[in-house]
Amino acid sequence: MRPHWPSVRGRARADRGALLLCAAVVALVTALAGAAPVLLAGIADDAVRDAVLRAGDDADVTATTRWEPDAGPKGRFRAPGLADDVDVLRLRALGELEPALRAVLAPPVASVVSPTLRVVREDRARTFRMAYLTAGGEPAVTWLAGGAPGPAVAAQGDAEVPYQTAWLVRVGVSESTAAALGVRPGDRIPLTDERGAPKLVEVSGVFRATDRADPRWRPAPWLLEPDPGTDRTRTVRLGGLLSRDSLPDARLAFDADELRPTVTLAPRPEAFTLDVGHTVGAAAVALEAGSAAPSAPGTRLAWNTRLDTVLHDVAGDIEAASVQMSVLLTGVVAVAVLVLTLVADLLVSRRVPALVLARHRGAALPALGAELLLESAVTAAVAAAAGLAAARAVGPAVAWAWTVPVVLAAAVGPPVLGVRAAGRATDDRPAPANRAAGQFTASTGHLRRLVLEGTVLTVAAAAFVALRQRGVDPGGGTALPASAPTLGALAGGLLLARLLPPGTRLLLRQALRSRHPVAVFGVARAASTAGRGLPVVTLAAAAALASFVLTVGATVEAGIRDTAWRTVGADARLDLGADAGVDFSAATADGPARRIAAAPGVRHVVTAQVSDAVQVATAEVVVTTRLVAVDADGYGRMLADTPLPGTLPAGRLAAPAGDAVPALVRSADGSLRPGMRLELRRAGQPPIPLVAVGAAPAVGAASTVGGPGDVVLVDAATLTAAGMPVAPNTIWVSGPGAERAAAGAGAGHAVLRTGVVRSLHGAPLVSGLLNLAAASVLTLVALGLLGLALGAAVQAPQRWLTISRLRTLGLRPRDAGRVAAGELLPAVAFAGLTGPLLGVLLAGATLRPLSLPRVTGQATDPVLTPPWLLLGGLPLLFLVTVAVGVGVESARRRRGRLAAALRIGER
Repeated sequence: MRPHWPSVRGRARADRGALLLCAAVVALVTALAGAAPVLLAGIADDAVRDAVLRAGDDADVTATTRWEPDAGPKGRFRAPGLADDVDVLRLRALGELEPALRAVLAPPVASVVSPTLRVVREDRARTFRMAYLTAGGEPAVTWLAGGAPGPAVAAQGDAEVPYQTAWLVRVGVSESTAAALGVRPGDRIPLTDERGAPKLVEVSGVFRATDRADPRWRPAPWLLEPDPGTDRTRTVRLGGLLSRDSLPDARLAFDADELRPTVTLAPRPEAFTLDVGHTVGAAAVALEAGSAAPSAPGTRLAWNTRLDTVLHDVAGDIEAASVQMSVLLTGVVAVAVLVLTLVADLLVSRRVPALVLARHRGAALPALGAELLLESAVTAAVAAAAGLAAARAVGPAVAWAWTVPVVLAAAVGPPVLGVRAAGRATDDRPAPANRAAGQFTASTGHLRRLVLEGTVLTVAAAAFVALRQRGVDPGGGTALPASAPTLGALAGGLLLARLLPPGTRLLLRQALRSRHPVAVFGVARAASTAGRGLPVVTLAAAAALASFVLTVGATVEAGIRDTAWRTVGADARLDLGADAGVDFSAATADGPARRIAAAPGVRHVVTAQVSDAVQVATAEVVVTTRLVAVDADGYGRMLADTPLPGTLPAGRLAAPAGDAVPALVRSADGSLRPGMRLELRRAGQPPIPLVAVGAAPAVGAASTVGGPGDVVLVDAATLTAAGMPVAPNTIWVSGPGAERAAAGAGAGHAVLRTGVVRSLHGAPLVSGLLNLAAASVLTLVALGLLGLALGAAVQAPQRWLTISRLRTLGLRPRDAGRVAAGELLPAVAFAGLTGPLLGVLLAGATLRPLSLPRVTGQATDPVLTPPWLLLGGLPLLFLVTVAVGVGVESARRRRGRLAAALRIGER
């Protein structure tokens, strides 16, 4: 059975437009579906690197151990070789690492850090620690005054030091620390430990780091600059550098187990990929599981790291993003298959006369099917090759699996429909003569359609059940849950196709009562073609899925903006504690606040003291929370003028509630509730009684990124009157000029809301998914418009045959286009209006299972935010397409001869 090549070439030339259209659809969707999964794999690697980079010190791998006992019969022995023991420990820790961990970690840095001491000065909150650092050698410094720390004067080799002896330690300080403390070589720093016992620490010299980027400084950056910290307790951290000679003295200055050596290995973000992350995470877990407990006796290493947690969290984000990508691509591929089926339907409608003629000349159905399959297979293969080449040009590989449905639809659709049409047209079996047989044949066709529609509805319901129960957990299989929105759109399209015929018949009954015959002709044509469900399903599914993607994308954007508002707390925030060595007092914020308030475009300026790790006691438990002391009236006015949730009860915080300070409380676990009586505990001072008079809003700086934590909010003036002076360390600014004013304040560290939005948008997974969503929307809209045009083109010959006959009865040429529009508009308007509503409904039903907080950074599910303006533009776009298509068809058919229309018979 050889193909009849002249027929193959003739059909291809005659229908080259439809074949090129089919090829364009295959190439477009193949390029998108082939490139997106591969690009996501590259984005996943970037996301792992970004997560490790953002984690900072939290991703470090550390090993600690206990010193050998130094107790003697009368005292403690001074160990002059202590620095050598630290170097041995560093090499020993490196040797215990598995090769997978060693490959992604920087060279180890050994450190010995003293406990925290308090600088004895009442006007400033400052702490001091000493540290010895080495990585095969101490960090290079230049001594500006004095010299390197040496041994204490009384130290002689491994001399035995009597117990309870205050021991002198010499340290070097950086020039910034020396300026902040006002010390020079030979001065002693007034320090006390947590028990109030004094510590003898003498400055041996003032240094400047030769290379501030030296990784050896990483375990103790406060040695170089006073560090205000990140916990907003207003405590500035200072430090002194120990040397090999002064390290033994530092051990004698503290209790035996208060000074322990630590080895720190920082991860190298550039060494990580997703696959490496899985291996390294498992190795980190095994390392911690096999290590000694930190308090265990002996000299075994106790390993500790949160690197496995960081990698586990980002792996969850990547898995969620993979499922979200699958949701988008499934919709695009499904609509592309529907459009390719419409292309095949158009090809077959044009080829029926030629196929019937070939059958009459003796061509067998298998031979016709082979010829049509050869043509469509070549077209699909060439188009797929072009699409995969484009995908390969933007990525290192292509995803073949996503392209298979599109290629199969393009290759198999035309021959299957063509053979079916040729067989029906040349079937010589007589039609059943009796009425019962005819009804049985008709009911059989209806039953088949019902079975198909019922199958789609059942599978869609199962997909939604799986999505609601399992979510997007990749471990439980994602094919069925990820296809839920697409199956929902297809099921909705089938329901619309079922409702369209009775709807058009009802519209026709209304039109028959009108005095406009043109409307009657158009609606009559619409009622006669309403039974063709494929164009309606295609248009409705494309509109619904495009609206679904638009709604999810807009919800993500709104969630990112909400996260930025909650993180900053206003349009801008100024953290005054970020100034090294800042002298905290009530007047610290006055100058910057006045300058900011005078700037143009600033509506609200609110100062506050935000303190972390404050202890608040209830009758049942002691809660470590954040205390926010703020001007309640000013803060309430600012909240009312921003999208931030929550309000402040006017006047309830300003007046004392009996002997207690009124407060608003917020607690994640419910331990702080309105109506409770509380105590604000203070070190060395009596507690301040509080009474919870209401729920606190999600205060910006007192909230974790993405969600509020435990918060106690009080009025600053009321708290000051109760005996606790307030020293503001935070300034919130709102208004169109807030960011410029805060950035130019010349004090503190400005945190800008737009900067947080850019940071969230810049995350690899977020930017990648939003780009894919934009490409999916454009593709779905283009496919929807193409499906609309194809559905109109299939019925164009019959439509214009009817219009031509109407013209012989007196229909004016200008009314011909109105009749054509009347035929197309009901289905387009019905699908175009209900499709976006269906898309919003699908987005609302799948919002929680899609795990969007992993994209937005919120602690809870974002609020559904449909972009109604864009959704309203979809039906308008479809209606404009109908108008343009009817105008083009009218122009092409205007010169048709009416006599020819009368001679053409019904086929």
